[in-house]
Amino acid sequence: MHGDDLLILSGEDVAALLAGREAEIADIVGRAYVAHNTGKSSLPHSLFLRFPGNAADRIIALPAFLGDEFEVAGVKWISSFPANVQRGIARASALLILNDCTSGRPQAVLEGSLISARRTAASAALGARVLLEGRTPGQVGLIGTGRINFEIARFLHSLIGARSFLLFDLDAERAGRFAGELGSELKEVDLKSAGSLDEVLASCRLVSFATTATRPYVHDLSLCPAGAVLLHISLRDLAPEAIMACDNVVDDVDHVCRAETSVHLAEQITGGRDFIRCTLADILEAKAPARRDDDSVVVFSPFGLGVLDIAVGKLVLDLANAAGRGTRMPSFSAMGTGEFSA
Repeated sequence: MHGDDLLILSGEDVAALLAGREAEIADIVGRAYVAHNTGKSSLPHSLFLRFPGNAADRIIALPAFLGDEFEVAGVKWISSFPANVQRGIARASALLILNDCTSGRPQAVLEGSLISARRTAASAALGARVLLEGRTPGQVGLIGTGRINFEIARFLHSLIGARSFLLFDLDAERAGRFAGELGSELKEVDLKSAGSLDEVLASCRLVSFATTATRPYVHDLSLCPAGAVLLHISLRDLAPEAIMACDNVVDDVDHVCRAETSVHLAEQITGGRDFIRCTLADILEAKAPARRDDDSVVVFSPFGLGVLDIAVGKLVLDLANAAGRGTRMPSFSAMGTGEFSA
């Protein structure tokens, strides 16, 4: 591809290129975590664009560079408009722009919401596999029945053999649709709906929170079985006192302690970050054990790092170039070969 050409990859392109690659995506996410943890990245804080008088909607910019084996830079521009669900369209939409690390020129524009969902799911499933120390979870609780938990269920099925799911959503009709789609996708899985959040917490050793909550609503985790693992994907479900009572693992300490996440609120209360034991990459690198002890409830709170998006985006770009897939816009850049070229 010429240096000034731009490759555009649609959602259909991305879905086709990533189909059946759950294990590969999880491996890439793990390697990206380690590269970031060892200082081979540049990761400014995410920028949140909010709207006056509107606490629910936001658009986030996540710029990132990832070196080591990846050598990729880019930015994810992702919106979250929860009311879209009632409009019959997806809550989240996103673009991912990848730049050449030598010239800085944009190489590709990719539909980013599927990449975002699958890197999130890969991170969650990788965290579950590590924190469960290879044990089969039994019944998995899914709090929130949107696209993210759908992808998490798929990755948990692929990576750790999850076969039984207990669903809870405030919208029972939505939970029913979710169960129908997930059953069609995975086949031979056991899907049940819970009557309450407490039922899920009491029944499952592995629970994934993927909701649109903006304020904590879970204050007590005493119902959880000893050694339970909570994937706190939506970051604002658990009250600070619940967080502080658990064994806490995050993806990046500085990033997760902001934007009024539950971990951030706990930091404000305690005045420090000592309640955070380690990062997932610390465990992957054997710098920290998988858990503090056998009985503690472990909470994995991943802020969602831009390095993961660009790492998975590079996989998509490489696959697209090898397959000749996507729409190429020749000579996209305005400038030619010199600073003052017409």
